[in-house]
Amino acid sequence: MKNYNIAVIKGDGIGVEIVDQALRVLNKISSKFNINFDFKEYLMGGCAIDATGNPLPDETLKGTKNSDAVLFGAIGGPKWDNVERHLRPESGLLKLRSELEVYANLRPVAIYDELLDASTLKPEVIKGVDLLVVRELTGGIYFGQPRAKEDNRAYNTMVYSRDEITRIAKIGFESAMIRDKKLCSVDKANVLEVSQLWREVVDAMSKDYPEVQVSHMYIDNAAMQLIRNPKQFDVILTSNIFGDILSDAASMVSGSIGMLASASLGGKVGIYEPIHGSAPDIAGRGISNPIATILSAAMMLEYSLNEIDAANAIKQAVKKTLELGYRTTDLASFGARQVCNTTEITDKILENL
Repeated sequence: MKNYNIAVIKGDGIGVEIVDQALRVLNKISSKFNINFDFKEYLMGGCAIDATGNPLPDETLKGTKNSDAVLFGAIGGPKWDNVERHLRPESGLLKLRSELEVYANLRPVAIYDELLDASTLKPEVIKGVDLLVVRELTGGIYFGQPRAKEDNRAYNTMVYSRDEITRIAKIGFESAMIRDKKLCSVDKANVLEVSQLWREVVDAMSKDYPEVQVSHMYIDNAAMQLIRNPKQFDVILTSNIFGDILSDAASMVSGSIGMLASASLGGKVGIYEPIHGSAPDIAGRGISNPIATILSAAMMLEYSLNEIDAANAIKQAVKKTLELGYRTTDLASFGARQVCNTTEITDKILENL
């Protein structure tokens, strides 16, 4: 029997609810595929601030570094909106990403035929969409120095080194090689010098991947094209802030942000999380959609643990559940045979494993 140490960070808001459901699925996978998971729970975010005064306690950082992967829910909420920036829940997550050196965020967007009507876009525009956003995660304007907020002005710095661009571009090209061999690099090279370097590096690297069709697009046009014709994209490679924006826009192409998983990779330990937030307005009501977290667990099995069959089993179970007409509240208006709460939709996914 294979053994894996999984650090579990439930976080705040609906994070607790959705991670609990993903753990139920992984426990079923454990018995079905003869895999043993040793789950250890750690605090991060607002709950960690309340318990320790620190959004990322040392115990959590040490525990994650000694694990095979991190399964994470969501953090934040109005309760902690007015604390100092370095003590905000989000600062804990940024530090965790930096400490684990997970510089590549992979966000797949695939359309389920059963949910074509869930998107605000026309079915003929989105049918068949299958794209991957590869976002640089530990550099750029979110981490650049100097940065400050003064009485009458504030400033941030966007910085990328050649090495930082090279390593994320390598992930983008390698992802394209196992998909449809198309890569669109998104930047703002007509205005930003940092984007000019980004484009220069991507063009130079393209010579090592002659099979990959490379294109460039400005961020403003990319945002428009993602809505106008999302099927034109295979792999989108972009920087931290641009990827943050584009991947959230892409989530609405799919119809619900509650459906999209992500993997943060690059270091020894990957972080797997849904792309949505902690949704404090619905926390505790039992109506949150756990599918994005369950699919994040599938990504963990695939990318960090190399348990491909187990990962595919989860993905097929989710697909079957949707085909049978089971929906969470956020998707209740779209072909629902039965509207399920958070636990019930997981029950159906478990039945279809």
